[in-house]
Amino acid sequence: MQPVNLFNLAAQQARWLSVRQSVIAGNVANVNTPGYVARDVKPFEAVLDNRHVAMAATEPGHMQGNNPLIQDVSLREDDENPVVLPSGNTVSLQTELVKSADVQRQFNLNTAIVKAFHNMLAMATKE
Repeated sequence: MQPVNLFNLAAQQARWLSVRQSVIAGNVANVNTPGYVARDVKPFEAVLDNRHVAMAATEPGHMQGNNPLIQDVSLREDDENPVVLPSGNTVSLQTELVKSADVQRQFNLNTAIVKAFHNMLAMATKE
């Protein structure tokens, strides 16, 4: 019998969604910070294409953390037509809330797929 990789894929996506939600929360926390540039993580498809993605340091003084949640995901500047405020900040609360809702929707879908697959496996192995 071949190993089931769906659970591994779902766990990877759940970890990616957790990291993305943390980055979004950081953007919201810095909404009034002058010069702060909104950030986002690379799309999940890019993470799957390149399994050896490392954290990107944007400044020489940044430390490479050992947080297991963000080890495999690189941050990127949010490049979806940012509006620069007079303070130099590019965070839009509306955009961040839409992203947060998208993360919740994707996480709910991920959980529903895993639950359905688990139920299917349980029914197949029942005696």
